[in-house]
Amino acid sequence: MRNRAKIRKYALENAVRYGKPPQKDAVLKKALAENPELRKDAKKISLIVKDEIEQIELMSAEERAEELARIAPLATVSREGRREKVRAKDEEKETEHAGIGSGLPELAHAEGEEVVMRFAPNPNGAATLGSASGIIINSEYARMYGGKFILRFDDTDPVVKRPLLDAYDWYLEDCSWLNADPDEVVVASERIYLYYRYAEELLEKGAAYVCFCPAETFKQYKDRKQDCPHRSVSVSIEENIDYWEKMLSGIYEEKEAVLRIKTDMASADPALRDWVAFRILKRDHPRVGDRYLVWPTLDFESGIEDHLLGLTHIIRGKDIMKSELRQRFLYDHLGWKYPVTMVWGKIKLHEFGKFSTSELRKAIESGKYEGWDDPRLPTLKALRRRGFQPEAIRKFFISTGVTQTDIAVSMKNLYAENRKMVDAKALRYFFVRNPAEMRLVLPSGGGSIPSVAKALKHPSRKEKEYREIKTGNSNTILISGDDAVKVRAGQRLRLKYLCTVEVKSTEPLVAEVVDEAVAKDKGPAPTDRQIQMPFIQWAPADGIKVMVKRHDGIDRGIGEPLIATELRNVVQFERYGFVRVDSVVEKETGTEVVAYFTH
Repeated sequence: MRNRAKIRKYALENAVRYGKPPQKDAVLKKALAENPELRKDAKKISLIVKDEIEQIELMSAEERAEELARIAPLATVSREGRREKVRAKDEEKETEHAGIGSGLPELAHAEGEEVVMRFAPNPNGAATLGSASGIIINSEYARMYGGKFILRFDDTDPVVKRPLLDAYDWYLEDCSWLNADPDEVVVASERIYLYYRYAEELLEKGAAYVCFCPAETFKQYKDRKQDCPHRSVSVSIEENIDYWEKMLSGIYEEKEAVLRIKTDMASADPALRDWVAFRILKRDHPRVGDRYLVWPTLDFESGIEDHLLGLTHIIRGKDIMKSELRQRFLYDHLGWKYPVTMVWGKIKLHEFGKFSTSELRKAIESGKYEGWDDPRLPTLKALRRRGFQPEAIRKFFISTGVTQTDIAVSMKNLYAENRKMVDAKALRYFFVRNPAEMRLVLPSGGGSIPSVAKALKHPSRKEKEYREIKTGNSNTILISGDDAVKVRAGQRLRLKYLCTVEVKSTEPLVAEVVDEAVAKDKGPAPTDRQIQMPFIQWAPADGIKVMVKRHDGIDRGIGEPLIATELRNVVQFERYGFVRVDSVVEKETGTEVVAYFTH
């Protein structure tokens, strides 16, 4: 049953990718190449392939695509299908994206050439803001030139940068959120058989060899610019191929043998001298299990894939420029043309300093952070949960462009871009952190203590809408602890939308009502004395509990009850900041809200 499920997936991939019934030879070839253990039952497997193809031939194109999406969401789907999804998103967000690509420099490309770009993460954790830059810039270039954007998972390191299974889907979600759906998705660990094929071709050309030198021994040869004994012409091509097959068979242990690409051992740069293309790693892989013992290095895998996928342009960090120099030897051996390369510097965010996905993963697994969407982390999952708008992130990174100069920017730049997009639609509410009680009293001349305030939902909208905030049955309201420590006896305060008070004592905090607000207004016109008075927010004594998770800690307090109606929306807590309401829980003790601080 398991083999049949695999074969059906391969057949559906073939049908959806090429938009016609699957080809038996192509499906059978892929099944045997990716699952060598099936070769002994090739006739039986051939019958299963025939049976599955006959069933798939009876399905419509839509039914094939739907089943493939259900059983293998990361499978390569038809380019046109993904392109249609991107077009639909573009139309939906036409206004937000007007002119968004104008800040990028033009690409050097031949007239009529289809531009093919890629973003190739290692899925060992969630995408960070650094990942967002690669996703956005590459997808925007593909869009500008009507080209193709590929998401490729370079997941061929099952040890040091061990992939995280959930991260594959997270990257797809993040791409979609950023309006950067890829035209094609490729998973390197599922294509190891392709890399073996090119390793064998290089061995047959005499352009690669199996090296048994311990790392330190080879370093001595390399430092002296001398060939190691295994590179010698006395070792025949046939012997090297035999050694390679023994590597694949598991005869050698880890670090006992590696496959090296022949370069120039006299090169001025030691890093370019006969670099490692394959090494033995007898560890299981989260995605493909223990199917393989010999794994390609990133330089080999990415170099091969960039050619196979038809990359025309690569944007590469200047910290890994040597990858291109190493790969050019590979391309020369195979007679390939190298893509046009653009180099960009690092983007450093002041608020986060240096960070790596591997270190973030360790911190999460140790319990330091709640998860990949903890608001203290620079991940897209965290920013999404905090209520950031994807259009703001796109504009932020496109504005930085592609430059070789390292850039240091503040998150305040992103906050400013995001504020433009949330300010107009975020409704306003009152929240007071570390609340302090204020008892309201009447002046000796009489009067009344207001029981309800009519507050504007949004101060800038032409059509004025109001919300009601009831003070409750007691004459006590709550103000922020930050405000409470600042007030002085005799001082006048404006409790926004409710009334003006004069502080009579601070311990306990008692204030006398001076005048009430005018219904459906911010209050009566202020006198000269009132112009300087503080306007502060407040909350009913029986308001709801609110916890705000911030990038720098947690704030707890009380908010007005209507906050509970804004689940998953971004709102503004007046005089505090923008937040996204993440959860609303009804308990016996009352309603409790958890919000994530945006900025």
